[in-house]
Amino acid sequence: MRRRFVSKEPIEKGWSCDKKYCVTDESGTKYLLRITPKEKSARRPDLFRMQKTVDALGVTMCRPIEFGSCDGGVYILSSWIEGEDADEIVPLFDRSRQYELGLETGRILKKIHSVPAPENQRDWESRFNEKTDRKIRMYGECPIKFEGADKIIDYINSNRFLLADRPQTFQHGDYHIGNMMIANGRIVIIDFDRYDFGDPWEEFNRIVWCAQKAPSFASGMVDGYFDGEVPVLFWKLLAFYIGSNMLSSVPWAIPFGDDEVRTMLKQAGDVLVWYDNMQNPVPTWYKPV
Repeated sequence: MRRRFVSKEPIEKGWSCDKKYCVTDESGTKYLLRITPKEKSARRPDLFRMQKTVDALGVTMCRPIEFGSCDGGVYILSSWIEGEDADEIVPLFDRSRQYELGLETGRILKKIHSVPAPENQRDWESRFNEKTDRKIRMYGECPIKFEGADKIIDYINSNRFLLADRPQTFQHGDYHIGNMMIANGRIVIIDFDRYDFGDPWEEFNRIVWCAQKAPSFASGMVDGYFDGEVPVLFWKLLAFYIGSNMLSSVPWAIPFGDDEVRTMLKQAGDVLVWYDNMQNPVPTWYKPV
């Protein structure tokens, strides 16, 4: 690394395999340092390159500064965000302020999706159908079931045609309130390490976390992205993508313990209520302010 750091404090929060630190240089400037083990580092050069591309669009984000190799693997040095976790602070705001921040979040996502996918990207319909089939199998093999899963599977199988001819763009990969901060009253996007390329509308599949924490924020996110004119097709596809996620969420949670399983079961129950057992593609939490 080209900089000399005088302090290094570990950061424990998050699911990543990376070791994360708040580091401070001799001038007192703080940075976020992420070190990825060598065996997990294959995508990190591309991650840094894509973060630089998004940063150049003017997105408020944890800005990439330096990439390189180190004893522990590879590292990315980024700007340090002095702010508060959005998932903790946004629910404390009134509905109007939540909606305003949601609008900002949707507009930021629109910028992120202006970055095109590679020209050789495999078509979305075949890719996502394979992923959906895998998730249905995961649920079928899972020892823990939830009421209403059959309604989700029926909806998915009746609406696979919606995947045809979908465009593909760069995706943040985990875009929700838990990967955002509030700094100086503005939204800042963090944690691009699950980036991907695919249908830009699929990026909304994590909006369930926003809707559970702050429904007005989730509503604003949709309206900000579409400038208030939300297509019916978006809602139908979003129900498809969220339903697909729900089927794999419980099997995914089992290795992490009973608390995570309960969280996913609660989320599946909420989703089925929002969509009236998959009978209405517009979720009940959506209420423009």
